[in-house]
Amino acid sequence: MSKIAVIGYGVVGSGTVELFETNKKSICEKVGRDIELGYILDLKDFPDSPFADKMTKDFTDILNDNEVEVVAELIGGLHPAYEFTKQLLEKGKSVVTSNKELVAAKGAELLKIANDNNANYLFEASVGGGIPIIRPLHKCLAGNEIEQISGILNGTTNFILTKMIKEQMSFDDALKLAQDNGYAEADPTADIEGHDACRKICILGSLAYGKHIYPENVHCSGIKNISLVDVEYASNAGYSIKLIGSVKPNDEGKLVAIVCPMLVPKNDILSNVNGVYNAICVTGNGVGDVVFYGQGAGKLPTASAVVGDIIDALKHQQRVLALSWDESKGDNSFMTSYKESKTAMYIRIECDDADNFKRSLSTVFGKVIFIERENRPDNELAFITKTMVEKDIDTELTILSHSAKILSKIRLY
Repeated sequence: MSKIAVIGYGVVGSGTVELFETNKKSICEKVGRDIELGYILDLKDFPDSPFADKMTKDFTDILNDNEVEVVAELIGGLHPAYEFTKQLLEKGKSVVTSNKELVAAKGAELLKIANDNNANYLFEASVGGGIPIIRPLHKCLAGNEIEQISGILNGTTNFILTKMIKEQMSFDDALKLAQDNGYAEADPTADIEGHDACRKICILGSLAYGKHIYPENVHCSGIKNISLVDVEYASNAGYSIKLIGSVKPNDEGKLVAIVCPMLVPKNDILSNVNGVYNAICVTGNGVGDVVFYGQGAGKLPTASAVVGDIIDALKHQQRVLALSWDESKGDNSFMTSYKESKTAMYIRIECDDADNFKRSLSTVFGKVIFIERENRPDNELAFITKTMVEKDIDTELTILSHSAKILSKIRLY
């Protein structure tokens, strides 16, 4: 009898078991043979669970059972997920996961181990929850040169920004509401600081461009410093503020990857992605622009992607799906600093006399677009620069800081 196992019985793990058991008949038909849930590994006890007889606290039960073909690793984090996954792949068992942190940190290594042992390491659920993106990028868009991947990759921050934009709710109040609704953890750092979105853009960029992009090599800034004042100015200029992850090659072919708040034009599709929804835009030189949109998290949406990978791994037993990218540890020569890229910048400053200060800005930035808001203080000024190399904008801001206080600096999408 062929078996699967689930490691971690939290939100996604329990959803995976629920969906697998609910659709077991059709899953077996798709695979072409009978499949059973063999084990659920978790340190907690679940005596009232209908699957209590499947529970184990001993990883070796799964590792040493030759009937277990595919294991869903759903515990998250690096350890012990890395050790478990490595041992399973070395045994020739395929592993599927929603663990974006592990894939972003160890993906190249684990994919190689899987390939060397005639197994598969699949992670559709690691980016976008239930939104299909890994498989389309790997297969359907494989005939394209990918010109850019960008999007809203974190539902928690998008929920917070939506509340700030639509309801003028403060950041702190919107964060608390996200926590009360279960969209944000008690410690929301990974979301609001941009780390979650960073891991996801690293996975997508690694897959699209064939080199492992490590999170520590990607500039990452979050949304905790975004104020309602910035939201108002952005809206008056025709923009919405969104946390955007982006990766693309520059004119020399080097990759630029970044995660940060950006001003997105209101007529852009990303500007209208609200609440906990995600949207990922991929531009290919053949297909043009395509958008993947949906709920980026949640018990059953994420479980849907996990079970889809389980089915794929079972159908390709002893066949490698060729999902891979090259290791790049210690070699960042294929990447370049975001500071070398061109962008326009929204800037808000505080100065002694904003109206008089306007005249001096032309000597610093050249032509700028000034933005107004209701009841603007006399000592506040907001404007958008022309498109410039970002390091040059920083140089000019350094000069500007001698006579004005820089309150906000946000890139344009």
